[in-house]
Amino acid sequence: MNAQWCLSAVLVPADGGGGDALVEMVRELRARVLFDHGRRPVFRTPGGSYADDQDLDLGAWHFIARGEPDGPPLGYIRLSTPATGHLFQSRAFLGAEGYESVLRVEGASLAETFEHSRLVVEHRARKLGLGAYLNAVAIGAAHAMGARLMIGTSGTKDGQDAFHERFGFRSLPATRRYVAQYTEDVVIMVHRVADGAGEYTDLVSRLRDSFPALAAAGEPPYETVSVPYARTELRVDAELSGESAWSPVLFNRTDPNDRQALDALVDSSLVREVHDTIEEQLEELICSREPVLRGDSGRIAARRAGQLAGASARDYGRWAWYPWSGRLVHVLPREEFRLVRTDRNRGKIERPAQRRLLDRTIGVVGLSVGNASAITFALEGIGSRFKLADFDAFSLSNLNRLRAGVHDLGVNKAVITARQMYEIDPYLDIEIHPDGLTDENLDAFFTGLDLLVEECDTPYAKIAARERARVLGIPVVMDCNDRGMLDVERFDLEPGRPLLHGLIGDVSSAELKTLSQQERVDLILAMVDAERISPELRASFDQLGTTLSSWPQLASGVALGGALTAEAARRILLGGDCPSGRFYVDFAELICAAADSLTQRCPA
Repeated sequence: MNAQWCLSAVLVPADGGGGDALVEMVRELRARVLFDHGRRPVFRTPGGSYADDQDLDLGAWHFIARGEPDGPPLGYIRLSTPATGHLFQSRAFLGAEGYESVLRVEGASLAETFEHSRLVVEHRARKLGLGAYLNAVAIGAAHAMGARLMIGTSGTKDGQDAFHERFGFRSLPATRRYVAQYTEDVVIMVHRVADGAGEYTDLVSRLRDSFPALAAAGEPPYETVSVPYARTELRVDAELSGESAWSPVLFNRTDPNDRQALDALVDSSLVREVHDTIEEQLEELICSREPVLRGDSGRIAARRAGQLAGASARDYGRWAWYPWSGRLVHVLPREEFRLVRTDRNRGKIERPAQRRLLDRTIGVVGLSVGNASAITFALEGIGSRFKLADFDAFSLSNLNRLRAGVHDLGVNKAVITARQMYEIDPYLDIEIHPDGLTDENLDAFFTGLDLLVEECDTPYAKIAARERARVLGIPVVMDCNDRGMLDVERFDLEPGRPLLHGLIGDVSSAELKTLSQQERVDLILAMVDAERISPELRASFDQLGTTLSSWPQLASGVALGGALTAEAARRILLGGDCPSGRFYVDFAELICAAADSLTQRCPA
C-alpha cells in the first residue's frame, strides 16, 4: 500500500529576509509538538502560546511535510549547513574544543559537517512513518550537498537514539547527560556518509537524487513536490511503544488521513485489543435523551438510524488508542459521550451546571493523595482541562492507598494519573509536569487555572503555590488525610487572606528552601494544627525515621479526601456555600454509638 507526503524544502537566508512567516510557523509547530501536553514545559510561554526561537533557524534548510498541498503541516525537520556550524546544537553541547575533537576523530572538516535537528511529527502522522521519512529526507539532502559527516543531539527517553541508529548513526561515548529543557538524557550521535544509512540506505539514496528538484520548488505559495513512499519500508516510531506515553491518540475515520493512519495502526503490532461497543453506546445515548424508549427496540432502532444519518456505525464517533495498554476503543463523539457519561449525575447536577463545571481548568499538585481528587473530578465531570504536577515515581509502598497496579511501579505519578483520567474520558485536555511544581514552571502551571487542589508534601511547594494562588485570586482546597480534614482558602473572594489561615505566621516560600528535618516536621505540625490531629498521627511524629518510614496514611482516608475536595470544588465553581476554613468529617465521631441515628429515633 502506498501513500504520499507533500514535501516542501526552503533555505531561509542567514539574514532571515523573506522567510519570517515560515520561520514563525515552524517555530510554533516545533514548540507545540515538543511541549507534548506538558511533558516539556519550557516550550510553552506564560501566555499559553508556544515558542522555540533559535538563531540556528536562519541559514538552515527547513523541510515541511503535509498530507495535501494546502493542508496543515504534519511534520518537520531542520538541516543546518557548515555555513552556520558555529551555531550547531552539538557544538554548544560539546563545547568548541570538544566538537572539533570529534570531527578530527571522524575524519571530517568543519566544511564537510552538517547537522540535522528538530525532527517533530504530529501524533496522528507517526503511525504512517512520517518521522522516518523526514529523517531520510534530511540525510539525503545532506548527502546531495556534499556532507562527509552528520552530527546531532538525540533524546533517549522514547528510544530516539535507537531510531537514529537505524539510519547509520551511532552514539558517541561519554556524551550522554540530562538536559532540563527536554526533561530527559541527551546524547551526541554521528553519521558517516561513507558508511551508508543503515536499513534506510536505499530510501536515503532515492531522496538524495530527488533533492535538487525538491530544493528548486520552494514553499507554498510556490509549487509543492509530492514524493511517494512505500509504507511497508517504514517502521512505527519507537516513542509510541507505550512505555512513557500518557495521552491517547484519537482518530476520526471520516477524515482520510486519520482513516489511513488508523488502518496502519491496526495493521501494526501495537494494538493488543480492539474494544467496540458503539451500538450499545448509541442505544444509551438515545435512552438518555428519551428515557421512555427504554425497552422499545423498534423505536430505538429508528432513532439509531436517524442518529447515524446514513453513516456507518464503524465511522461514527472516534477511535481512541491508548499506547500504554495497546487498547483501541471506539467511543461516541465528545459531546454525546459526555452527555451519556454524566447522565446519572442529573437530579444532583443538572445539565446547565454540568456544562459550567466542564468548562473549568483544575490544577492538582501532589498525585499521591491528589490522585483520588483528580480521579473523582474526572468521574464527576468537574473540569475538562487539568494540570497535574508531581516529581515522584510510584513505588511499592504507595500501593496501600493509590489506585494503581504493580505494572505501574516506577512510573511517574502524574503520568499514572493522566492515564487513569484519560481512560475515563479520552476527550479531556491534560497537561502534566513530571518535575513537580518548580520555580521554572510556576507561571505556566497557574495560567488559566480556576481552582487548585494542593496535596504535596514539600513545605516550600505548599507555600509557593498558595502565594501564587493568592496573587491570581485562585481558590485552594486541600485534604489532610487525617480525621477527614478539609481545608479551603477562598483567595478568589478574600485576596488578603493569610496563607493557611495564619497558622504558620507570616512565612514566605523563599524562607522554606533549606529546612532541616526537624524544622520541616515542626512546620507541618503547625500547618495541620497539632491540637486537632488524631492521636495516631500525633504519636507517629516521634517515630518517623526510626520505627516508621513515613507518614501513616490509609486508602480509606485518601478516598474520603477525593470526595471532600470534589464536594468543595463543585460548590466553589458553581457559586454554592463553601467558605474559607477548616472542616472535619471525622469517622471516629460520626460512626459511634452516640451518633447512631436509629438509637436517637427509637430509644430502647
